[in-house]
Formats: sequence, structure tokens, C-alpha cells
Amino acid sequence: MSSPISPNANVDAPVVLVTGGAQRIGRAVALEMAAAGWRIAVHYRQSASEAAALVAQLGQAAQAFGADLADEIQCRALVPTVRRAMGRIDAVVNNASLFEHDTAADFSFANMERHWRANTGAPVLLAQALHTAGGRAVVNVLDQKLWNMNPDHLSYTLSKAALEVATRMLAMAFAPRTRVCGVAPGITLASNEMSAAEFAAAHRMTPLGRGSTAEDIARAVRYLIEAPAVTGTTLVVDGGQHLSAQARDVVFLARHATQQH
Repeated sequence: MSSPISPNANVDAPVVLVTGGAQRIGRAVALEMAAAGWRIAVHYRQSASEAAALVAQLGQAAQAFGADLADEIQCRALVPTVRRAMGRIDAVVNNASLFEHDTAADFSFANMERHWRANTGAPVLLAQALHTAGGRAVVNVLDQKLWNMNPDHLSYTLSKAALEVATRMLAMAFAPRTRVCGVAPGITLASNEMSAAEFAAAHRMTPLGRGSTAEDIARAVRYLIEAPAVTGTTLVVDGGQHLSAQARDVVFLARHATQQH
């Protein structure tokens, strides 16, 4: 990945809001877009210190904005706040996401609502606000499992499936001014649920023998933001993981694989 731009960034450069931009994939997206000459609005909910560190690294190229996107009032206020603070807003990357495990056996309205607010409702509201502000591109971070279904993480998967449909609907509704696209990562970064051995095993399960890296996802996001002829579609960036049917989530499959050795 390219080096981030210098603290002497052009204050007239375009602005992209990256939700959950302080860590993991969001941070990689922020660095990639900054290297391409964009200024970055780094959204965070709890990661204030990580957001501050990224802003310090990017200098004038970035500002941090805290908000709980599951709160409709805070969510609706975020794009206007960024626009006032940075003078403009041109794109939104809906990266922030809630990921909690449930199944058909323990599904509840409460868990579904938590996921829907964070993973579906907030991206739709932010896309709406960007379109109203005259912005030109939205990229929603989805999940390869929408093309490779299994019954794990039921509420999470339902919320991402709704966002994938919303991506196509919003692309139609907001054309021609605002394009709306998706990017669907595969196994990208290890979670607290996976050991290093399980993470490596999960990568080996893909047709390419590797999953996606955070930098792979960041480059795909940048392409979609800067591709004027692309809207209403999703890039699946996963080492081909979606081509291999999996009866369970890769976390459980990788765990089983490592236990056999």
C-alpha cells in the first residue's frame, strides 16, 4: 500500500468519510484514500485514541468524528458535521459493522434490531445524507458469505443481505449524481474468535490459497470510488472463497481443520 500523504495536504482535496475508520479494514481504506490525495473523515465510536493516532499521522489530510451510528440522531448528524468541518464531502465508505453470533435456534428481535441499525439502517441514512449534500460515491462493505451461504451469524447475515439489496436500490434512486457500490471481503483479518493457526487454515481453504488482506479491500474501495461508470454492483474480494460451498462459517471450519492435525 502507498504511503499516506504529507501533513501539508491540499485543503481543497475531496473528502471521504470512512466509518469505523480508526482500525482494521477502515484504517487501511483511510490510508489508501489519503495516498490517492483524498482528505479523510475518520469516524469512530469507541476507538478515540486509535482515531487520534491516525489523524496525527495524516495531519491536515484528516479529522476524527465520533458517533454511535446505531443512534439515528447521531447518524443523521454525521455527514452534515463532516461537511461543516472539512468544507465538503464527496464520498462515504460504510465500513463500520456489528458482528455477533446467533443462529436460527437463538434468534431474537432484539439481536436482529441491533444488527439492522448498525449494518443496514446507518449505511442507508449516510448514503441519503451524502446524496443530499451532493456527494458522488458510496461504497458499502458487505461479506462474501452472501454468495456462499451458511446458517451461522443469522442476524448479521440478514442485515448484510438487506444492505446488498439496498446498494442496488439506492444506486437506482440516487443516479445519476451519486453512485452506490459494494465490496465483499472474505477472510481478511483474524478476529478474537480465531487463533493464528485457524486464521492460516482459513486462508488455505480458498481456491487461490489466500483470502483478502485489508490492503486488497482498500484498493477495491478506491477503485469503486474513482470509477465513474460503475454503480449498483458489488466486487467480491475474497481469494475465490465464495466459489467454495461451506456448510458452516469459516471460523468453525478452520477450527475443525486445525484440530485434525
